[in-house]
Amino acid sequence: MSTLVALTPIIAVLLFLVVLRMPAIKAMPISLLATAVLAYLYWNVPFIQIIAASLEGIIIGVSILYIVFGAILLLNTLQLSGAIDTIRNSFMGISPDRRVQLLLIAWLFGAFIEGAAGFGTPAAIAAPLLVALGFPPLAAVVLALVADSSPVSFGAVGTPINVGVAQGLQEGSALAPVVSSYVEDGNMLAYIQAIGAQVMSIDVFVGTLMPLVLVLLLTKCFGENRSFKEGLEIWKFALFAGLSFTLPALVVALFLGPEFPSIFGGLFGLVVVTFAAKKRFLLPKTTWDFPAREKWEKDWVGMIRPGGEGKQLKKKLPLMVAWIPYLLVGLFLVLTRIEVLPLKAWLQSVQLSWNEILGTPISTSLQPLYLPGMIFIVVSILTIFVHKMAVKDFFESVKISTSTIVGTAITLFTAVPMVRIFINSGVNDAGLASMPMELAKTAADVFGGAWPLVAPFIGALGSFISGSATFSNMMFSLFQFSVADQTGLNPTMVVSLQVLGSNAGNMICVLNVVAAASVVGLLGKEGAIIRLTLLPMLYYALFSGIIGMVMILLSS
Repeated sequence: MSTLVALTPIIAVLLFLVVLRMPAIKAMPISLLATAVLAYLYWNVPFIQIIAASLEGIIIGVSILYIVFGAILLLNTLQLSGAIDTIRNSFMGISPDRRVQLLLIAWLFGAFIEGAAGFGTPAAIAAPLLVALGFPPLAAVVLALVADSSPVSFGAVGTPINVGVAQGLQEGSALAPVVSSYVEDGNMLAYIQAIGAQVMSIDVFVGTLMPLVLVLLLTKCFGENRSFKEGLEIWKFALFAGLSFTLPALVVALFLGPEFPSIFGGLFGLVVVTFAAKKRFLLPKTTWDFPAREKWEKDWVGMIRPGGEGKQLKKKLPLMVAWIPYLLVGLFLVLTRIEVLPLKAWLQSVQLSWNEILGTPISTSLQPLYLPGMIFIVVSILTIFVHKMAVKDFFESVKISTSTIVGTAITLFTAVPMVRIFINSGVNDAGLASMPMELAKTAADVFGGAWPLVAPFIGALGSFISGSATFSNMMFSLFQFSVADQTGLNPTMVVSLQVLGSNAGNMICVLNVVAAASVVGLLGKEGAIIRLTLLPMLYYALFSGIIGMVMILLSS
């Protein structure tokens, strides 16, 4: 019964969003109510704990909304400045083939943004850029979410591993006893680097195939012929794009650590694959495009689109000038995330905190200057000068962006509290562990020696519920380590599978889906998005588990 109750948030989200196809703005309040009631009645979570967790969720929701608003504002500003038209034409100049455009923007440019910022930022940037190129909004969001998979391991300058795993393996402020015996000389830094290297040694098989998965999803779900064959036509180029990211990322993970594999892999891949596309290296003779716009299905397009689309602009910007705002976003994200520079500490010093909310153990904080939303807003303002915009056009973009996020706010302010109640349910009078830990224990009891196949799905569960690979790793790393220790498996391998699983869950987590959908005006289509990202998520988690199991068997 406890397992069934613990599944409430997951069942509710899948039932209302995916099966009944309710919009998130209706589904999430119902899911929140169901989770809160069962947490109170069955889990015996004190009422004050539920309220505190909900308040924590609202504050976290504000930070997500802040990022979404910044991303929408940047998009609208660039549309009104004429930059999007120029960028669109430049990608058409590299290749008119939508499959190539997808790999350049969602897979490689998205990998760089993930490495620099993380926390859902890549989809918020890549999806609207794809829409601007002529992709249907539904295709843009789904493909941007699926592409943001492998790079997540090392997102936000290594945060999922450096913070998520490192803190997740602690009990209190010290390393957990079961972990310390595996860490030579207590050198946690070296052990974390070993986990990062192990992650990429698996992902060089799994992640390399993700570009092929992307083009197959593109042609099968959004092509006029609904054909896998049209995706397979570009298989050589897709594998080349996969290796152009995973091989450099593996080298960086082996020799430099978890901070820069996604940044360097994304940049290297973007340069190499762009050059290859211009030379038509490994490309088929045929060029693939979407059906005519009048043939698009109703689900492909939202009711509201970001402003500025279709506006006639007389001014044409030079390509380099048009790209300056995106280059500034990448530069500022990297500069503000490098530990040795003073910028990170300075920005993080401005913090709004609420410790022990309503007298509970729950605390939360908001760092308004450090969040990517601030960078988006600053770059949007700088665009006025860089692109010589009329100030009234900028204020028009502010107005459009503000009106766009109203529905998103309602969804986030119910979805995130539901997640926080679920995670904070460990404080209860029923003698139970928290809901996610109870689910994980049940899975461990059922699967035993086949755990490497299950471990990625636990990681995916954590991301699906928490909305963050970092939180998933923080939540489940010690549990995964303990299961490996008890079953005689390699704990480093199992924790690495946890990290990869958290990447998979990133594709379907409600918070990322809502945020990405909001940027391109697809509020209400969250269920359709999750239905399409579910199979790639299952591939990524299952194949990671299979590769991990094979590696364990070969080493034994």
